[in-house]
Amino acid sequence: MRLVALCALPALAAAMAFATSARRFVRWRIGVLVAVAATHLALVATLWIVPAAPVLGGWLAADALGLIVLTLTSVLFFAATLHAVGYLRRERQRGGRVFVGGLLGFLCATSLVALSQHLALLWVGLEATTFTVAPLIFHRHDRRSLEAVWKYLLISSVGIALALLGLFFLATAQTGVAGRPLVLSDLLAHARDLHPAWLHAAFLFLLVGFGTKMGLAPMHTWKPDTYGEAPSLVSGLMAGALTSCAFLGVARITQVTMAARMGPFVQPVLVGFGLLSLAVAAIFIIGQGDVKRLLAYSSVEHMGLLVLGLGLGGIGAYGTVLHVLNNGLAKAWLFLVVGNVVLATGSSAAAANRGLVRTLPISGALLVLGLFAVTGSPPFGLFLSEFTILRAAFGAGHPWIAVLMLLFLAIIFVGMAVMILEMALGEPEPRAGHAPESWWLLAGPVGLAAAVLLLGVYIPGPLQHALTIAATALGGTAP
Repeated sequence: MRLVALCALPALAAAMAFATSARRFVRWRIGVLVAVAATHLALVATLWIVPAAPVLGGWLAADALGLIVLTLTSVLFFAATLHAVGYLRRERQRGGRVFVGGLLGFLCATSLVALSQHLALLWVGLEATTFTVAPLIFHRHDRRSLEAVWKYLLISSVGIALALLGLFFLATAQTGVAGRPLVLSDLLAHARDLHPAWLHAAFLFLLVGFGTKMGLAPMHTWKPDTYGEAPSLVSGLMAGALTSCAFLGVARITQVTMAARMGPFVQPVLVGFGLLSLAVAAIFIIGQGDVKRLLAYSSVEHMGLLVLGLGLGGIGAYGTVLHVLNNGLAKAWLFLVVGNVVLATGSSAAAANRGLVRTLPISGALLVLGLFAVTGSPPFGLFLSEFTILRAAFGAGHPWIAVLMLLFLAIIFVGMAVMILEMALGEPEPRAGHAPESWWLLAGPVGLAAAVLLLGVYIPGPLQHALTIAATALGGTAP
């Protein structure tokens, strides 16, 4: 029953956190948050050693792709939890009750998404993430955070409604076909019997619906405001874990359509959304003045790379699955570092945070390293996954896609480097001094940075096996 426990444990802990309203329970709630995060990570680790059998009639199972997303989510949540200990010691709006409860609810919802083999259950999990994250975005209780959460709820609700309509179309395509409705294994087994027209419609609506939650262009407009106004550790979880779960929804319907031999219809659409997202990110990253909004557009870029690799197929599918891991780790790393900067200076504006290598030496160094990691520079893991996607473009006979990809990535690198290097190496304010940096606030980003570096030089055997299986399930191959 480990699979059920992975969803039930954070749900019960969230209920307990909401039930204890007194301020004297602040430390207790933080302790519960850390304990649940550690337990969840330990349970996920056991799935790599001893696989768990499907439960609830096959509705919950840990296949290779779902296990990768689940592991990423658990690792990021543990890193964010360590950061939250230091954060809540300085920021205690509402005593941490809603903050801790919302985080635990988010862990429950994302775990459900990663383990769901029933696509309607996956949809429920993604919808639940919307409601658990919304109070976290509104944590500061000011006008700008209210505007951000309203935009997030409105656009996410439209996206999730389109995804629901896509599920109706998929169920209609399955009418008269053997197997359980909307259960992934049965959809894959009988994919060639699904009604083509309804399956085409289902794919388009699910891609736009789940793509809105990912932040694909042009459905990305909620990201800059939401990431800019939410606490940085929440932005990191959204950019690393939530978008990966939304990508899983896109990957599931892609699995079905590829099994139905609809690659010629599906792949150009994915490539188109991928290139559009890269183009939009390249345009808006130039001239940004706020580092959190900069990272939001960087997230749009990487969501584009995910669907681009998926659309190219072949080794591109492998590069995409590897990029899910690398991007999630790197984006959370950067947001946690930016969180340290905001706590020290009170602002995420680049102009207010010059000379960080002198005022916040460890966070400043991590910010510079994160720049090179997130832009795909060697020896970090994103170089390997982006290079694999680039190889897929050449291998598929589309050199123009590779050229456009390189052009957009170069523009994005320049735009990000101008801001981040100025923040790190610029001249600090005359009265700026050396600020103390808490271990709780540094442990998460340091651990994530080490993981991104490791994946650039070595991929453990069990992970390599899971990546290969996941790529094959998506219609691709290992390099």
